[in-house]
This record gives sequence, C-alpha cells and structure tokens, in this order.
Amino acid sequence: VKSRMEGDLEDCLLNKVDLRRQWISQMVEEVQKVVHHLTTEISYQDFRFQAIPYCDTYNENIKVLAPTQFLITVPMRGLAGYREARQQRWRFYSLKGTRLPCPLQDPEGLQQWLGVEQFLKSPGQWHEADVNIEGDIVPAKVLQVFRKLVENAIETCHLSDRVHILMDHLVVRVVVETSAGQVELQLTPAVDIPTSWSKKAQWPSCLKRWPSPETVQCIKSFGFSLLACSSYHWQLSFLRAEQVLLEQLDEDGGCRRKCFQALRQMKEDVWCPGTRPVITSYHLQTVLFWTCEKYPYPKDWQVFSRGFLRLVRKLHKCVSQRFLKHYFVRKSNLLQYASSCELDALAQTLAFFLKDPQISLP
Repeated sequence: VKSRMEGDLEDCLLNKVDLRRQWISQMVEEVQKVVHHLTTEISYQDFRFQAIPYCDTYNENIKVLAPTQFLITVPMRGLAGYREARQQRWRFYSLKGTRLPCPLQDPEGLQQWLGVEQFLKSPGQWHEADVNIEGDIVPAKVLQVFRKLVENAIETCHLSDRVHILMDHLVVRVVVETSAGQVELQLTPAVDIPTSWSKKAQWPSCLKRWPSPETVQCIKSFGFSLLACSSYHWQLSFLRAEQVLLEQLDEDGGCRRKCFQALRQMKEDVWCPGTRPVITSYHLQTVLFWTCEKYPYPKDWQVFSRGFLRLVRKLHKCVSQRFLKHYFVRKSNLLQYASSCELDALAQTLAFFLKDPQISLP
C-alpha cells in the first residue's frame, strides 16, 4: 500500500473527522433541545409516550444516520415484563376495521407481532382502540396517535418557525432548522425490552473469536427494542447493544474505530453524499462488525491503511451483491429495499477507488 495513501488517510482523519465531530455535536445539541421540548409536551398529553431527557454527553435516543439525517427513538411507557409469544395465530384485521378474506402476512427478518398479553404489566391505555386491534398493539395505529401529538406539540411549544412536519405516508419525519443547517429527524416510538434478548437474534455463531464471551454476555444484558415504523409489524432494534459493541472496539489497542471513521468520512464526503443516502452510518457500522468478526486478532488492526481497505472491500462486496446481513438477526438483508440504481452506482465508485486508493476529499 502506498505510503502516500496512508499519509493522506491520516490527514483526512485528523482534519475532516474532527471537523465532522464538532459540526455534528453542534447539531445534536440543538436538536436535543427541540426534541426534549416536543416530547415533554407529548408525554404531558399522553402518558404512553415518554419525554426524552436532555443529556450533556451521549444520548442513547439519538442515532446519527447521516450528517443531516437522525433517528430519534421515543420510548413508550407502561409496558413491562415482556415474554415471547406463546402461540401463533392468524390475523384477519385491517387498519380500516374491515375483516380481510386472507390473513395478514407473517413478519419476516427483523419484524414481529406485538400483543398486550406478551407483557405481565399493560395499563388500560394500551388496550384502547386507538392503538389496539384484537389484542395486538399495532404500529400504524400508534403512529397515527403519535403524529397528531407531534403536530400539536409543535404548535404548543411555539416551534412552528423552526420545526416542520413532513407528510410521509406512515413514519413521522420532521425538519429542524439549526444554526448549522437543516436536519431531518425520523421520530420513532419504541418499546424498550431491557429484560431479555430476542429469539430471532441467534448470536453469536459458534466458535467465533470476536467479540469475547464476556463482551457477548454484557451486550445481551442490554436487551432490545421494538420500533413502530411499518403498518402491522414491529421492527427489532439493537441500538443499545450496538453502542456497547462500538465503545469496546479497540480494547486491545487496535485501530478499528479510526478505520470506521475514515470509511464514514469518505462515504459522506465523496462516495455517497446527500440528505437521504442509500448507505447510512448504520450500514457502515454493520460492515465494521462483520469485518471485526472475520478478522478477530489484534494484529489484524495494527496497520491503519490495511484495516481501512479491508472495510472498503467488504462494503464494495455488499453493495455489489445488494446484500448486507443484519449483524444480530442474520436472516435479514439490510439492503433488501434499497435502490438498485443507487447501489450499482456506488459499487462502481468503490471499484474505481479500490483500483487506485487515493484520497480526494472536497
């Protein structure tokens, strides 16, 4: 590997990554204040939604997918003592209240049903018809209630000049004006399940050397969440577990984090910029986890340029094949619904880069 390339990469990290951190921190701070005001008002109006506190340090409810695209998970309150569904049943209901001639499609991959009987504790509000159909807590119904609450909170908190709700079909998205520019937030109600690990997440595979058994045990203790972002099925999420895995990346003194930061910087500035990129930081994080599992030893992560190119090659392979397995739920393809045209264009860009790995940041 050319020494010039390594020097360019180091310069890229020292300058660009630090600038990105400052820029993102400023936006996160401003977004946090807005989200705190909105969710405090929403929680006051409806007990089932919890206010997101303002944090001086890391806020686990805010996930930066791209510099101007954040995922905000809004915890839901009152449901406790989760257990896996004991038996399968057909669902013939619809959102309009009519009965369907054929049952609804079963959840796949990262999806599952959610019934109130799966909780030892479920207050009466979760049994009401505004969110419940035939014993199921239905994400589309939750989102209908939540959207109205968000609209009202924007008015009540006098934020109409800074916050605008987007008219998406189902998910709740708002645009926030910050001093560093516009940020698009996806506000997603979430049921946190800290007491158990999903049976769908058959992880880790046998005989894997990364992460260590102690780290695996620690990660599983954080449980998982269910996100409301589709009509009938809840989406499994492991944001807390993934954050712990990220925090413990370089306990052996390697350069995994540095390589990931360089990959993310090149993706955002050169390979795949834009407000709603086909590949987000979440995809890159998954590429990182798979690569760390394949190359588990400290010696694999001592030379920065080698580690970085390893990640680029893995990303190129996934994008070319339009296939990236979720790290915990391995039957789920994170690129299943991504634009083929955008993935093909990115694959070509990455192929050109790998032929001559020179850094050309704008």
